[in-house]
Amino acid sequence: MANSNVNLENIPEIEKMRHTASHILAQAVLKYYPDAKLGIGPAIDDGFYYDFQFNEPITDEDLQQIEKEMKRIIDANLPLTQSFMKRKQAEKFFKEKEQRFKIELLRDIPDKELSFFTTGENQFVDMCRGPHVESTGKVGAVKLMSLAGAYWRGNEKQPMLTRIYGLAFKTPKELRKHITMLEEAEKRDHRVVGKNLGLFVFSDLVGKGLPLWTAKGATVRRELERFIVDEELKRGYQHVYTPDIAKIDLYKTSGHYPYYKDSMYAPIKIDEEEFMLRPMTCPHHFELYRSQKRSYRELPMRIAELAKLYRYEKSGELTGLMRVRSFCLADAHIVAMPSQAEEEINQALDLIEYASQVFGLKANEDYRYRLSLGDRNNSEKYYKDDAAWDFAENVLREVLKKRDVESYEAPGEAAFYGPKIDIQMKNTVGKEDTAFTVQYDFVMPKRFDLKYDDEKGEEKEPIVIHRSSIGAIERIMALLIEKYAGAFPLWLAPVQAKILPISDSHNKYAQEITQRLQETGFRVVLDNRNETLQYKIRDGEVNKVPYLAIVGDKEIGTQTVSVRSRGSKEIGLMKIDEFIQSLQKEIANKS
Repeated sequence: MANSNVNLENIPEIEKMRHTASHILAQAVLKYYPDAKLGIGPAIDDGFYYDFQFNEPITDEDLQQIEKEMKRIIDANLPLTQSFMKRKQAEKFFKEKEQRFKIELLRDIPDKELSFFTTGENQFVDMCRGPHVESTGKVGAVKLMSLAGAYWRGNEKQPMLTRIYGLAFKTPKELRKHITMLEEAEKRDHRVVGKNLGLFVFSDLVGKGLPLWTAKGATVRRELERFIVDEELKRGYQHVYTPDIAKIDLYKTSGHYPYYKDSMYAPIKIDEEEFMLRPMTCPHHFELYRSQKRSYRELPMRIAELAKLYRYEKSGELTGLMRVRSFCLADAHIVAMPSQAEEEINQALDLIEYASQVFGLKANEDYRYRLSLGDRNNSEKYYKDDAAWDFAENVLREVLKKRDVESYEAPGEAAFYGPKIDIQMKNTVGKEDTAFTVQYDFVMPKRFDLKYDDEKGEEKEPIVIHRSSIGAIERIMALLIEKYAGAFPLWLAPVQAKILPISDSHNKYAQEITQRLQETGFRVVLDNRNETLQYKIRDGEVNKVPYLAIVGDKEIGTQTVSVRSRGSKEIGLMKIDEFIQSLQKEIANKS
């Protein structure tokens, strides 16, 4: 549905197959729902989708019938042929078909001639630039997966359409393998696991995209926060606190307001001044730096904060903890001399890799690096200074080259004030999200008039490195919930051990053990409910508690506990001191 003169060479064959599958889906839908209005149908990472407007709702059961028709079309091995229509001819064609959305798309395509693809002997015709496989028989294996709502062209003011998602792979074996992976991912979905383990909730009364943390969830995030703050302090960061709100003038000075206005919350008028909930901390940290005269001896100055930020995300884009409207960022801004830039960027990446290693995340397996570059031709989106862009991009490129890690370049993904290295983390279905970032900034020092005195007492302009060590706490929580499937390592587990007395006669001893472990600093719960031991053990396993300590007559007689680790592994009898030392060692090692 775009310019037919665009160069479409080098499109992977699998993408052509998936694009063709979307046409086959539309053809199959029109067989059973001839009055359906067609939207768009692109190829996506693992398959395809098509948007429709139906006169009546369809259900998941209807997908089976549509999928069966799709497979019939594939088996028929119908040819796909490209043709072109003049604009007026195309308008007439879609008016006769009563396809209002296609007519709307026509208005945005400047071409005088429009590309169309026909399946079989005029069985299905759709406006499309291609490319496609030669015939439907070359599509491979397909499966329709789900229904979803999608606003036409992503605009909430437009009609809500029905989006049908499907998978498409070259072979049935590849399709089955992917479905198995999706089933495993569904078991690990942080929204489901988080709810089952009682870590967080959402409330319509509080608002969409605003998570509420339970005591258990708050425990996990508090451990993450303590871990990263302590580690950053060891590495020379100065941790600060700055307000969640600021005058709008601050973001106009930084330049964020025009660039990010649509993702900011509306201004709040107070005493004839306009304030905003902050979407980022950098301007606040620059004001701290500017609060007094600075010498080169103070550089690099690493200003860090666990900062609460607020950004407006469209309701359709909110996804559990991965994409929210209020989040806490492990943020920092390093003010440095240009000569210190490469070393500081390397140290920031060292910290990110160390934290990832602690979490059990591996480079080139769980994540890779993306060098996000600016578009020099887009002066509206990017600050115009080619020499500064060249220098900054080369610094980041050299850093990645020397680190010998898997990376790729992404033009147009930089922020307006400089290029960045994004750590792209894979989720359980292999899709990537930006988890952490290290960014070179040559614009903000100018906007905020940041200065330092060099060795000769002359005033110089520093550079700034923006970096997030473990990213947004909410997002890393989502990633870790899915990686561990809710079975957190001991140091992060909300409940580290449960004490299970076999009967009421064992409650006193169980209480003594619980108290001793709690006084030693462990997160321990006494389960003295009037339930069977097997029920309590099962409950501990379901809630993924790392250790269960069972107490009965034998344990009282030997002053021990019978220890069982997560996964039904019997460790056996242990003296209390031995159990404590074992837990302490495991926590210290973060294993």
